[in-house]
Amino acid sequence: MKWLDKYSDYTYALLRIISGAMLSFHGIQKIFGLLSAFHPTFGSQIWFGGIIELIGGFLVLVGFQTRCAAFVCSGMMAVAYFQFHWKFQMGSNFFPAINKGESAVLYCFVFLFIACRGAVKWGVDKGK
Repeated sequence: MKWLDKYSDYTYALLRIISGAMLSFHGIQKIFGLLSAFHPTFGSQIWFGGIIELIGGFLVLVGFQTRCAAFVCSGMMAVAYFQFHWKFQMGSNFFPAINKGESAVLYCFVFLFIACRGAVKWGVDKGK
């Protein structure tokens, strides 16, 4: 499968762009209520999470300050998983498939990967 190596930077850039867009949309839902009936209280922890999703996701999407933005987003998703999904409960609630935390775990590690690689292609950072 070595023939796929020449596409790795392009597919990584697509992963970064799509992940940033998806996270940013979650922030738009929380902050502006777009396509969502849920409106967190201004200044609450969930509201601040929405701000991080909106701004951090957008920065990752455009590839500006990518490493820093992705690192913050990764940490925010780790907090979201531990505090709002797992809640440090044992038993079956330990598993992400049970506590509905799969996307939080996946986002956490995708953004950690992006923080390690940076923008690479198609970003304002130009491969930094």
